[in-house]
Amino acid sequence: MAPVRRARVLFRFRELVEREMDELAKLIAAEHGKTISDARGEIVRGLEVVEFACGIPHLLKGEYSENVGGGLDAFSLRQPLGVVAGITPFNFPAMVPMWMFPLALACGNTFVLKPSEKDPSVSLRLAQLLKEAGVPDGAFNVVHGGKEAVDALLEHPQIAAISFVGSTPVARYVYLEGTKHGKRVQALGGAKNHAVIMPDADLDQAVSALLGAAFGSSGERCMAISVVVAVGDAVAEALIERLSPAVKALRVGPPDDERTEMGPLVSDEHLQRVKEYIATGVEEGARLIVDGRTIQVPGGEGGFYLGGTLFDAVQPHMRIYREEIFGPVLCVVRVQSLSEAVRLINAHPYANGTAVFTNSGRVARAFASQIEVGMVGINVPLPVPAAYYSFGGWRSSLFGDHHIYGLEGVRFYTRLKSVTQRWPESAGGEAEFTMPTFK
Repeated sequence: MAPVRRARVLFRFRELVEREMDELAKLIAAEHGKTISDARGEIVRGLEVVEFACGIPHLLKGEYSENVGGGLDAFSLRQPLGVVAGITPFNFPAMVPMWMFPLALACGNTFVLKPSEKDPSVSLRLAQLLKEAGVPDGAFNVVHGGKEAVDALLEHPQIAAISFVGSTPVARYVYLEGTKHGKRVQALGGAKNHAVIMPDADLDQAVSALLGAAFGSSGERCMAISVVVAVGDAVAEALIERLSPAVKALRVGPPDDERTEMGPLVSDEHLQRVKEYIATGVEEGARLIVDGRTIQVPGGEGGFYLGGTLFDAVQPHMRIYREEIFGPVLCVVRVQSLSEAVRLINAHPYANGTAVFTNSGRVARAFASQIEVGMVGINVPLPVPAAYYSFGGWRSSLFGDHHIYGLEGVRFYTRLKSVTQRWPESAGGEAEFTMPTFK
């Protein structure tokens, strides 16, 4: 199928997703627990990648050089890999798959999606919409299951590439197993995203940004801000003074209530895991300012609800600082300078996203230059790149050479082929036994 025809199919798919937006959002909220408004936002961010992929005829253009030497012309092609697969997490059951399959299909591959078993239904609905849009049978496939399904994809000889988003231990496993079987792999892992608050920052703006970034989607985001790095004790005290009542006032409730700001966590198993982290933080000596374990949701007894939780005086050796909690828990770490903040962040094994809040262009420029993290925000708490850039972290937050979506996605789902051609004016010619050069 010509690239322009594939683009037209994606244009139709975009229209169908827009048509079904409300129903898809309700489906996500019912299975995952995030609010319907948050689910709508997830779908919109996924559609941005679909829109980017609609430009695939331009994105697949190669290069051409005439007469590189001795009647030789050279050009390059970007060709599909064949069958590719995506393994996606529970926290964004629509957006993360749409970070993968639109570009994979647009580049001419077929795609196998293995969604999370915790909220798999929206993936089936997306498959139905793709078929309605005109994707041929067999070009997009959904397979359900746990580790056995993952291993089958990693081992299958016909699958050329694997995209993965999830926790770092599983990302590392997927990368090692996939590459062992000769596959191209991009495996995005966990995160511990820091937000540095400078003394000159607008604290009211910073607090509003932190509330949404730390507690939106109940903290179940790989880009959630989970650590606030306050530069100076005065900044820390002012932040705690503003954050504490705001965290206590978060409206926790059922996801289909428009007033809800935080819905339940995805499962009881995950709820108990996050509660264990909170207990560990207290045991290790962090100061618990707001305890989300005390939350009561009228009519939600037995639900997987957890209120916003705020720690102060968190130290780098503590588990709640070192490990990804993936819940509504925000830790405040105190430092005395920007350079100390940069050293702290650069020493952490995760390097997914980070942000700085400041009114100083000098500070912002220095931070962006010196920080060793894949995605950086300046007064932006969730610096998720636009669809025509690419998403990915550094160190233990990404295994593989390519970030996801954007031009990096086009490169990942295609192979580069270089062609050198000559059309001689006459037959024959002398054999050359030396290394050929461009003359």
